[in-house]
Amino acid sequence: MWDTDVKARRMIDMMMPAIRVNYKKFDDFYTNRFRRTKKKYHDDDFNDVVVDEGVVGFVCGSDTIFCINEFKGFVEGYYANFDCMRGKSVSYAASFGDPTFTEKDYLTLNDRLQNFKALGIREYDMLPYVKEHVKVRAERTIDPTLLAESSLYDNIIAEPQMQEKYILLYSRRYNKNMELYAEQMARRMGVILVEISIRATNAEKGHIMRYDAGVEEFLSLVRHAECVVTNSFHGVLFATQLRTPFYCFSREQGDTKIGEVLQLLGLNDRIMIDGTEKVTPYVDYDSVHNRIAEARKPATEYLRYALRLLV
Repeated sequence: MWDTDVKARRMIDMMMPAIRVNYKKFDDFYTNRFRRTKKKYHDDDFNDVVVDEGVVGFVCGSDTIFCINEFKGFVEGYYANFDCMRGKSVSYAASFGDPTFTEKDYLTLNDRLQNFKALGIREYDMLPYVKEHVKVRAERTIDPTLLAESSLYDNIIAEPQMQEKYILLYSRRYNKNMELYAEQMARRMGVILVEISIRATNAEKGHIMRYDAGVEEFLSLVRHAECVVTNSFHGVLFATQLRTPFYCFSREQGDTKIGEVLQLLGLNDRIMIDGTEKVTPYVDYDSVHNRIAEARKPATEYLRYALRLLV
């Protein structure tokens, strides 16, 4: 989260109490809702997980685990490069992000891809290359948040967080045009503006800052918003799952995955650059969810196939 920009670092300092609350809530979510290993494993003892925990295979995914720009290199666990993982791993919805590979990187990548018995890739961009360099099944798979029908989230979502009507601004990277657009829309609609970001000083403008929201609260904030204004990939996906109108702004990093998922959903017209674009507030979510259901079928079939390889 630390940015080289001095102002961004100051914002993070100011938001640290909310960040700590958020971290605690996410940790509680993982602890209470998932079956986890009895202890944490690191590079020097990772192979022990097979004996200690009875693990027979590994699913690597999802999100940008294959993005060497983000992690400054090839992360061994993400590329199944421990002894216990080689030949006993598959990937699901693994993403390369917006990759930049050197000739040397490609050689390393080709070697790492051989660790997998099947490869599910989230975006199309790198899929032809992957297929060319492996002999196993490789195909595009939808983000796991779309694997479940939206009714799953009914069992997780918290009670409404706000008594007043509001617009939710969910910012993964500061965008002045997006912020102005959300503020103008809130004024025009006569509602308050709730924001999830680390831009702490926006509280001085009357924004209700909710970086402290946990998983259940985040879902609630999305569901009960009049609309969501975001430049987040998962902001788009959860607004879609919960049938909340949204406006998606472009950003410097992550446009590939956002562009592809909007195309999948049939919502290419919802991308915005400077906020002057004419975007209809109406979304035909019946049609969108039909598209998701169709995309879910091959993704589920791939996942079943891949898991059978591990047992």
